[in-house]
Amino acid sequence: MGGRAGFFEKDPILDGSLDAPSATVCTFLWKRSFRPRANCKAAVQAIFSVEILDWETKKQLCFLDKVEPNATIREIRLMFHKLYPRWYPARQSIKLDPKGKSLRDEEILQHLPVGTTATLYFKDLGPQIGWTTVFLIEYTGPLFIYFLFYFRMTFVYGLDERFTSSPHPVVKTAYITGDLQLGLHITSIILFTLLLLCEAGNFSIHVALSDLRRNGSKTRKIPYPTKNPFTWLFFFVSCPNYTYEVGTWISFTIMTQCVPVGLFTLLCFIQMTIWAKDKHCTYLREFKDYPSHRMPIIPFLL
Repeated sequence: MGGRAGFFEKDPILDGSLDAPSATVCTFLWKRSFRPRANCKAAVQAIFSVEILDWETKKQLCFLDKVEPNATIREIRLMFHKLYPRWYPARQSIKLDPKGKSLRDEEILQHLPVGTTATLYFKDLGPQIGWTTVFLIEYTGPLFIYFLFYFRMTFVYGLDERFTSSPHPVVKTAYITGDLQLGLHITSIILFTLLLLCEAGNFSIHVALSDLRRNGSKTRKIPYPTKNPFTWLFFFVSCPNYTYEVGTWISFTIMTQCVPVGLFTLLCFIQMTIWAKDKHCTYLREFKDYPSHRMPIIPFLL
């Protein structure tokens, strides 16, 4: 036998040069030498490359090599952020198509309809602010403006004593209630109670929404009413937190009987309606079994 053990140019049994015991052993070795082997490429997990282009000019911004197939879009955003620090993740819109919708953070690269060299498109969303900042501006902004009118009567209305000698009682009431936001109107227990209920409802809705993503889960779910009666508004609208918020400001407007507060309430209603419609459309698009009787913000109407 020449070469390495068990390797023959032809079958030694058919050749007749070996006896039975030797033939049995050598046949085993010969078959093992030519046993089909698994495809090595299939056994190795594919490594992706990601090319990121500008969504408008189609100019290449970066090329990410050796990206793990289970990498999420959030991780790709972070990689891109390291190359372009001014474009932090919240400012990035990453798409499969320049005119398509943005990919969600939790989407996985290998599950996208791309090859091992993926082409993604980047769009700058502009400076972003967190929701905490939005809420602070939303609440403190009108209160600051109202206090400005209260403390700077001469600056606002001039030197006419009819306006500067003593603020109207309703202005004083608005000043006291404004700092607490919940409000306290001595002459209207009903409105004060309504304001409190709206605030409690708003808080309850936020708790219910946060429970949907308990333990860090990023899976989107349909919000449903809970045992808390304040969440039962989910039976009728997609965004009851905005419904309660508008109710709060309407109560405050009636309590103060103030035109600037009424204008602010109107603007709040318009903006929250836009947000509610967007979220409602998102629910309808993502969940085929989404309750069809729900409205965005006002039951049965809007």
